[in-house]
Amino acid sequence: MSTFDNREESFEKRYVHEQELQFRAEARRNRLFGLWAAEKLGKTGPEAEAYAEALVAAEASANAEERVLDAVRGDFGAAGVDQSDHQLRRTLDELLETAKAELKQGPA
Repeated sequence: MSTFDNREESFEKRYVHEQELQFRAEARRNRLFGLWAAEKLGKTGPEAEAYAEALVAAEASANAEERVLDAVRGDFGAAGVDQSDHQLRRTLDELLETAKAELKQGPA
Protein backbone atom coordinates (compact mmCIF):
# COMPACT_ATOMS: atom_id res chain seq x y z
CA MET A 1 0.00 0.00 0.00
CA SER A 2 1.39 3.40 -0.97
CA THR A 3 1.72 6.42 1.25
CA PHE A 4 -1.12 8.03 -0.65
CA ASP A 5 -3.35 5.00 0.02
CA ASN A 6 -2.44 5.12 3.71
CA ARG A 7 -3.28 8.82 3.90
CA GLU A 8 -6.57 8.29 2.10
CA GLU A 9 -7.52 5.45 4.43
CA SER A 10 -6.58 7.58 7.43
CA PHE A 11 -8.76 10.46 6.21
CA GLU A 12 -11.67 8.10 5.60
CA LYS A 13 -11.40 6.64 9.10
CA ARG A 14 -11.20 10.10 10.64
CA TYR A 15 -14.26 11.21 8.65
CA VAL A 16 -16.26 8.17 9.79
CA HIS A 17 -15.19 8.79 13.39
CA GLU A 18 -16.16 12.47 13.21
CA GLN A 19 -19.56 11.60 11.74
CA GLU A 20 -20.17 9.07 14.50
CA LEU A 21 -19.25 11.63 17.15
CA GLN A 22 -21.56 14.19 15.53
CA PHE A 23 -24.42 11.69 15.51
CA ARG A 24 -23.84 10.83 19.18
CA ALA A 25 -23.61 14.52 20.11
CA GLU A 26 -26.87 15.29 18.32
CA ALA A 27 -28.63 12.37 20.00
CA ARG A 28 -27.37 13.52 23.40
CA ARG A 29 -28.38 17.10 22.58
CA ASN A 30 -31.89 15.91 21.71
CA ARG A 31 -32.12 14.11 25.04
CA LEU A 32 -30.97 17.21 26.93
CA PHE A 33 -33.37 19.35 24.90
CA GLY A 34 -36.16 16.91 25.67
CA LEU A 35 -35.45 17.08 29.39
CA TRP A 36 -35.35 20.88 29.20
CA ALA A 37 -38.65 20.97 27.29
CA ALA A 38 -40.23 18.42 29.62
CA GLU A 39 -39.41 20.64 32.58
CA LYS A 40 -41.07 23.60 30.84
CA LEU A 41 -44.10 21.39 30.22
CA GLY A 42 -44.27 20.37 33.88
CA LYS A 43 -43.20 16.77 33.25
CA THR A 44 -40.98 15.02 35.79
CA GLY A 45 -39.48 11.61 36.44
CA PRO A 46 -40.33 8.80 34.02
CA GLU A 47 -42.67 11.05 32.04
CA ALA A 48 -39.83 13.52 31.39
CA GLU A 49 -37.45 10.69 30.48
CA ALA A 50 -39.97 9.23 28.02
CA TYR A 51 -40.45 12.64 26.43
CA ALA A 52 -36.69 13.08 26.03
CA GLU A 53 -36.25 9.59 24.58
CA ALA A 54 -38.96 10.29 22.00
CA LEU A 55 -36.88 13.24 20.77
CA VAL A 56 -33.76 11.07 20.64
CA ALA A 57 -35.64 8.64 18.39
CA ALA A 58 -36.26 11.49 15.94
CA GLU A 59 -32.49 11.68 15.34
CA ALA A 60 -32.62 8.58 13.16
CA SER A 61 -34.92 10.28 10.65
CA ALA A 62 -34.33 12.77 7.88
CA ASN A 63 -34.45 16.45 8.90
CA ALA A 64 -34.03 15.38 12.52
CA GLU A 65 -33.38 18.83 13.93
CA GLU A 66 -36.52 20.26 12.32
CA ARG A 67 -38.60 17.32 13.51
CA VAL A 68 -37.37 17.81 17.07
CA LEU A 69 -38.11 21.53 16.93
CA ASP A 70 -41.55 20.93 15.39
CA ALA A 71 -42.44 18.42 18.11
CA VAL A 72 -41.43 20.76 20.92
CA ARG A 73 -43.07 23.77 19.24
CA GLY A 74 -46.32 21.84 18.96
CA ASP A 75 -46.19 20.61 22.54
CA PHE A 76 -45.34 24.08 23.83
CA GLY A 77 -48.17 25.59 21.80
CA ALA A 78 -50.67 23.05 23.15
CA ALA A 79 -49.49 23.65 26.73
CA GLY A 80 -49.33 27.44 26.42
CA VAL A 81 -45.56 27.60 26.98
CA ASP A 82 -44.22 30.82 25.44
CA GLN A 83 -40.89 30.25 23.67
CA SER A 84 -39.88 31.87 20.38
CA ASP A 85 -38.25 29.93 17.55
CA HIS A 86 -35.10 31.90 18.25
CA GLN A 87 -35.11 30.79 21.90
CA LEU A 88 -35.68 27.16 20.92
CA ARG A 89 -32.89 27.17 18.34
CA ARG A 90 -30.53 28.96 20.73
CA THR A 91 -31.24 26.36 23.42
CA LEU A 92 -30.71 23.56 20.90
CA ASP A 93 -27.36 25.07 19.85
CA GLU A 94 -26.24 25.54 23.47
CA LEU A 95 -27.17 21.97 24.32
CA LEU A 96 -25.23 20.67 21.32
CA GLU A 97 -22.12 22.32 22.74
CA THR A 98 -22.89 20.82 26.15
CA ALA A 99 -23.34 17.38 24.58
CA LYS A 100 -20.04 17.65 22.69
CA ALA A 101 -18.24 18.64 25.90
CA GLU A 102 -19.80 15.69 27.74
CA LEU A 103 -18.69 13.29 25.00
CA LYS A 104 -15.13 14.64 25.15
CA GLN A 105 -15.06 14.00 28.90
CA GLY A 106 -15.99 10.38 28.33
CA PRO A 107 -18.16 8.17 30.50
CA ALA A 108 -18.87 9.52 33.96
